[in-house]
Amino acid sequence: MRYYLITDNVDTQVGMRLAGVEGVVVHQRDEVQEAIKEAEADSSIAILLITEKLAAIVPDQIINLRLYRSHPLVVIIPDRHGTGRAPDSITRYIREAIGIKL
Repeated sequence: MRYYLITDNVDTQVGMRLAGVEGVVVHQRDEVQEAIKEAEADSSIAILLITEKLAAIVPDQIINLRLYRSHPLVVIIPDRHGTGRAPDSITRYIREAIGIKL
């Protein structure tokens, strides 16, 4: 079982490649969709890493993978420019999920 990266940034790919993670650089919606389909079809890929920017391009496909497929596990990661999430996103997520304010 292995990791696989789908990114829109060559620097992110190079950094992950140095850690032993193979991947592909794509930019267009159809390229992202095709890369996800290929990763989904490859049974050796256990964890699919995808950058936030690309995940935002194909949210329905990401949601379907997460809800209806047990393989691969989809992890959305920030790229080298940082995260697009609000600074308190984890705290807000916990508050919404269990109703406790931290």
